[in-house]
Amino acid sequence: MNGYQQEGFARFDRNIRRGRRLSAARAYLHPVMKRSNLKVQCNAFTTRILFEGKRAVGVEYRHAGRTHRVYAKEIILCGGAINSPQLLLLSGVGNSADLQTVGISALHHLPGVGQNLQDHLEVYIQYACKQPVSMYPALQWWNQPWIGFQWLFFRKGAAATNHFEAGGFIRGNDQVRYPNLMFHFLPLAIRYDGTAPKGHGYQVHVGPMYSDVRGTLKLKSADPFTKPALQFNYLSTPQDRQEWIEAVRAARHILTQPAFAEFNGGELSPGSRVQSDAEILDWVAKDAETALHPSCTCKMGVDDMAVIDPQSMRVHGLDGLRVVDASVMPYVTNGNIYAPVVMLAEKSADLILGNTPLPAVNVPFFRADVP
Repeated sequence: MNGYQQEGFARFDRNIRRGRRLSAARAYLHPVMKRSNLKVQCNAFTTRILFEGKRAVGVEYRHAGRTHRVYAKEIILCGGAINSPQLLLLSGVGNSADLQTVGISALHHLPGVGQNLQDHLEVYIQYACKQPVSMYPALQWWNQPWIGFQWLFFRKGAAATNHFEAGGFIRGNDQVRYPNLMFHFLPLAIRYDGTAPKGHGYQVHVGPMYSDVRGTLKLKSADPFTKPALQFNYLSTPQDRQEWIEAVRAARHILTQPAFAEFNGGELSPGSRVQSDAEILDWVAKDAETALHPSCTCKMGVDDMAVIDPQSMRVHGLDGLRVVDASVMPYVTNGNIYAPVVMLAEKSADLILGNTPLPAVNVPFFRADVP
């Protein structure tokens, strides 16, 4: 995934240490919790940024039913592609006309806040398995005490992995120069909500990686506890619809190769009733789920719709305020966003500290030889 050639299939890189997901909090925050200059306030809800003129000087938040204020020389928003733009908008930073409709006085007109919303969408292509080699037995209640015992005492077994052991990237057609479809293989037929067909099975999660679809995030109210309106616009462009047709057909083609013959017990989802382009698109519209990669709503750049200065991570036109999270991506990455967000945060930390950046290097990477 992160080497010279992305195109193809291999074992996945995964962020697991001793049978647990190594989250950013566990990797970066927990080891320094005893620092005297660090205070972590959990179960707090930030409601707005405090300004003196065009300079951010603090934040207001709710905790245990009370309103609190904290002041600092600099504020860094890391709320993600939904919470960071929402907080900017609640604080009067965004499109002045949109803010006026919800009764918020505009402090700073910045029309790109909440625009350019992007995500990865995916579907499950599921097959029954003729061989008893899937993870289906792990779903049975009588096996779960042993699975829990293995994990609690040895950090091993079925609970010590996310089971996305392998996958890869392909090009859906010969016109694209880079892989535009991503596959996650799972040795079990199951949905994220836990529903699963009976018996052994397996599936791939597949979807386009760099769709040209763009959505929006807008406030519905000046009340910070009212969730914003998200419009992702999935399947709204010819390119996106074509890539979805190619994604489903490519997944079926791969999973019906001779190498799968001894395992292939028949397609469970979407099933034989879904064949034509229109049927595929209709099924995707009904069955697809987000891959939970919202991004790009405070994009960095220098154009009229840019929100963040890429040289400093500061909000254009404001002092004392930066944003460092997936919202600053100009476009969603061609793959899962977790590792790129960690990279972005480390790079931003260097910028904030004033560290001299490493010199640029020209790293070769695989390019498909297409006309």
